[in-house]
Amino acid sequence: MMIDEGLVRELLDAADEDSALVLLEGRARVAGGSDLDGDDFSGAAVVLTRAELVDRLGTSYPAPQDVTLMTSALDDAVGKICG
Repeated sequence: MMIDEGLVRELLDAADEDSALVLLEGRARVAGGSDLDGDDFSGAAVVLTRAELVDRLGTSYPAPQDVTLMTSALDDAVGKICG
């Protein structure tokens, strides 16, 4: 599993709407929006931003089962891409 619920919750809890879940060097991480322009995240692939995640979930405070379902869907999608 590359994407876990901890990462999804970390992204939901991010203060910056431009924060994003990214893939970098075979790892999924949460990066602040301003961090994405820096050298530390050069070459990172954005999976989705906090704003996109909230839009998909319909709320900033989703039910635990909704976070679980979203995590599974994201991990599945990333697995297919990175396969």
